[in-house]
Amino acid sequence: MVIVNWNAGSSLRECVDSVAACSAGRVDTIVVVDNGSRDGSADELEGRPDVKVVRAGRNLGFGRACNLGAREAGSEYLLFLNPDAMLRPATLPAVLAYMDGSAAGDVGICGVQLLDANGRVARSCSRLPTTGRLLAQTVGIDRFVPRLGCFMSEWDHAETREVQQVIGAFYLVRRPLFARLGGFDERFFVYFEEVDFALRAARAGWRSVYFTDAQAFHAGCGTTAQAKARRLFYYQRSRWLYARKHLPTAGAGAVLALTLTAEPFARTVGGLARARWPEVREAWGAWSKLLSWLGRGSPVGVDE
Repeated sequence: MVIVNWNAGSSLRECVDSVAACSAGRVDTIVVVDNGSRDGSADELEGRPDVKVVRAGRNLGFGRACNLGAREAGSEYLLFLNPDAMLRPATLPAVLAYMDGSAAGDVGICGVQLLDANGRVARSCSRLPTTGRLLAQTVGIDRFVPRLGCFMSEWDHAETREVQQVIGAFYLVRRPLFARLGGFDERFFVYFEEVDFALRAARAGWRSVYFTDAQAFHAGCGTTAQAKARRLFYYQRSRWLYARKHLPTAGAGAVLALTLTAEPFARTVGGLARARWPEVREAWGAWSKLLSWLGRGSPVGVDE
């Protein structure tokens, strides 16, 4: 069990308490990797026998912190859980029983049904990015025609099924698979690290499954909502890194070109149409940060 914390406030303790209440003897230690938080949220957990707090000392990024936590965890499964998520008492027993069963022998990654603050099922699964899907997302077409994009918002998420990618808020991975793939690619500071991992797992012959017999609450944007000015930049940067790693050269170039040209204008039009001025500022702030990052030679795996 690995939880990466960055100024999550009281949500971190609530998350850990929910895990402890449903561990069913299968969680030896809850590893909390604190990415240089300044709010004292990890301090509350010091001294608990069921929690190991690993102090990174600075913000390592999500994927790198997950890899650090995985080295400290000793269970046969690795569950990466967002600090703004809370488990139900039956969540872990149900998921682990499913993963231990013969029908899940080739399931390497498992996600559960996530509920929002109002108890509604979140539509959280995605298709793996292709050139067409990323281009549709970049210019906003997927908002009007969801099937053209990555997010499976057209599906009600009511039944268990194989999917291409589950969200990283609850991300259960078999340890042998995680070790075989070398963990998360640390070049992704935040966003797309679980997408990249899912693609590599699929290429290695493992399936990802969305399991609806277990549920968890997820607040949504989590601690990245505390840094709205940077959030879009991080997303665009990781999207470009993913495209550069996995898409044909022409496709990756097209994604970057539209990110730098069409996307800020599309976001500006959308923000003005809804009278949401902060969205307009965010769009151009992210554009400026992305240009600056590209101008420095695109250093990866670092905070800005």
